Amino acid sequence: MNDISHRIIASNGIRLHIAECGAGPTVLLIHGFPESWYSWRQQLPALAGAGYHAVAMDVRGYGRSSKPTNVADYRMLKKVGDVVGLVPQLGGGPVTVIGHDWGAPIAWNS
Repeated sequence: MNDISHRIIASNGIRLHIAECGAGPTVLLIHGFPESWYSWRQQLPALAGAGYHAVAMDVRGYGRSSKPTNVADYRMLKKVGDVVGLVPQLGGGPVTVIGHDWGAPIAWNS
């Protein structure tokens, strides 16, 4: 359950880096400022051990995700679009979205 894998997924016209482990219902974790998926490194195996497909993303502009140069590409609508585009590629169906710090508004609006 502690094996975290990484991949890049195309979503909403950009590349998003995700770290994931486990199988079951999907839980998507969204980091805050100025962090990355790594801030969820302890929760990923714990959630996987509890029977979930645990996924932590790098929000656009962070980590290994795309870093658009246009300021307008960082509006909330774009960030929510990233999450919406990611869900079908994580298996579709219901996804529990959790965010902390600046990731919380992305989660709420998603």
